[in-house]
Amino acid sequence: MYTRNDARRTALLALTAVSVLTLATTGGCRAKSDPVVLTPQPPASDVPTRPADAAELGSIRLELPQIVSGLQQPVFVTGAKDGSSRLFVCEKSGKVRVIENGTLVAAPLLDLSGSVSTDSERGLLGIAFSPQYAQTGRFYVDYTDKSGNTVISRFTADASGTKADPASEEVLLRIEQPYANHNGGCVQFGPDKMLWIGMGDGGSGGDPQGNAQSLDTLLGKMLRLDVGESGAPANGEPYGIPADNPFANPTDEATAAQPEVWATGLRNPWRFSFDSKTGGLWIGDVGQSQWEEIDFVPAGSSGVPAGGLNFGWNTFEASHPYPAGTSVTVDTTRFTMPIIEYDHGAGNSVTGGVVVRDPAYPGLDGIYLYGDYGSGRVWGARLSSDAGQAGAPVGVENVEMLSTKYQVVSFGTGDNGEVYLVDFAGAVYRVTDKTAQ
Repeated sequence: MYTRNDARRTALLALTAVSVLTLATTGGCRAKSDPVVLTPQPPASDVPTRPADAAELGSIRLELPQIVSGLQQPVFVTGAKDGSSRLFVCEKSGKVRVIENGTLVAAPLLDLSGSVSTDSERGLLGIAFSPQYAQTGRFYVDYTDKSGNTVISRFTADASGTKADPASEEVLLRIEQPYANHNGGCVQFGPDKMLWIGMGDGGSGGDPQGNAQSLDTLLGKMLRLDVGESGAPANGEPYGIPADNPFANPTDEATAAQPEVWATGLRNPWRFSFDSKTGGLWIGDVGQSQWEEIDFVPAGSSGVPAGGLNFGWNTFEASHPYPAGTSVTVDTTRFTMPIIEYDHGAGNSVTGGVVVRDPAYPGLDGIYLYGDYGSGRVWGARLSSDAGQAGAPVGVENVEMLSTKYQVVSFGTGDNGEVYLVDFAGAVYRVTDKTAQ
């Protein structure tokens, strides 16, 4: 999640073995550090090449006008893409609050306070609305139950779209959690209309059970389920397994795994998102004791990011062998390294963000905004104009865009592409471009 029991806790590109080993042996913590873009290919001297009409990231000035305050430990905000322009905010204690016309509505969409455990990093952690929410009223949540286990459930709202009966709950998946931290918690519908779920490694510290690298568990993974929103029925089951999931049809015992798994080797992917224009997948994976990371997977020819990737934890923490000081022989066919990373001189708990596609602020178009819960810093990363598709060269600009006093726990988007920042202390802010004024 966004905090840790062992310490409070970035990201773009698969590297070659030479790149990984070089970074692992020459990296180390930097004095007053900033995120580092890991060596792109072709070399950094050739890229990035930002769009001709785009301003340098360092010249852009962001502002954060407040939308609402008075929330109780908010952890996520999103629109339902139903044309209502409402925003919905998850509060850790179990409520989904509604913001309408800039006002926090007294009655919640959903109240699971009686069903949710909230100690440590537990709670109501994420929500995703059906792509057909306006017609069906269906939405999906990720929470920890009274036993501390992860529950993925579907609920149905009434015709107003602002009230759901807790009794409408359909439990799709329940995952046992051995510890109270590293629950993940983000759920998103991908461009394929499948439900994607980010699962932490089960907690404690250092992944003592080896869950992230084990194919026998759903912990430490990115999951992908067919919950019927793509138009394909789930055959009467709570959910179906997409036929193109990498472990849906194992050919032998050595490649067998839980069929829900899309990717492995994640520590705590607290927040991830898809670029609404390119379909690329961005993951903020919270680090252990030294390094935070951002992972990036471009959309393939089918419009879906490649499956079967292993992001390295707990063999690596970001691009560095774990535990620190150990030696790792890198199999480049096995591990996908982050595109951006930063040490704990820059922050201590990465919050994955979103790619801005807000028509009100065209100067921000294509910038991936992400932040740090501990330091309150917000950075922007932008791919070169020829990147974002599988096989294309990736160049990256990365610049600090804001230094705030906020506990940056999440970013989210509204119906019209607006981008919001959530402060765990109780407020939601809109991201705006002061440069454009």
